[in-house]
Amino acid sequence: MSIVIEILEGLWNTHLYYKGARVNMFGVPKPWIENKNSYRSTVSRLHKKGLVEKKNGRWIITKAGKKYVKENKRLLNFNSPFKKGVSKNLLLMFDVPESRQNERKWLREHLKKFEYFMIQKSVWVGPSPLPKDFVSYLKKIKLNPCIKTFKLAKPYQIKGS
Repeated sequence: MSIVIEILEGLWNTHLYYKGARVNMFGVPKPWIENKNSYRSTVSRLHKKGLVEKKNGRWIITKAGKKYVKENKRLLNFNSPFKKGVSKNLLLMFDVPESRQNERKWLREHLKKFEYFMIQKSVWVGPSPLPKDFVSYLKKIKLNPCIKTFKLAKPYQIKGS
C-alpha cells in the first residue's frame, strides 16, 4: 500500500488526538516506514491536490481525499497462476485513458506479476489465457474495452533468454 493511501486512510479512520497528532485508540501514532521528510512532502503534495486540509491546527481529509481512497482501494490484487518460464503466446495491447492512470498502473503491475514482458508501454506479451477472475474483474471495472488480446501462432522469443 502506498504512503498516500496510508496517510489518507489514517486521517479518515482516526478521530483521536494527542498533542495535535491523530493517534490510534492506545495513543500511539501509526509508525511510518518512510522518513519524516518523505511524510511531510507527501502531506504537502496531498494538500496541493486538495486531498487534505488543515483545520484548527489539525490535518483532515477532504471529500476529494475520501473519493481518492475509495477509487484506489477498489482495485483488487491478483496472484499469478503462471509458472516461471512458461511460453509467452498472448499479445496484449491496451489504451487506458489518462483519466484512469491508477488503473493503467495497476494493470501494468499485474502483467508483470503474470510473467508478461513489455514490448512497449502499452504492448505486452505473456502466457495465456489470462486468469478468468482477472478478466471478469476487468469487465467489472469497465477496463475491458481498453484492452485487446491476440493469440500468437507460435510463442514469442525474448532476446537474450
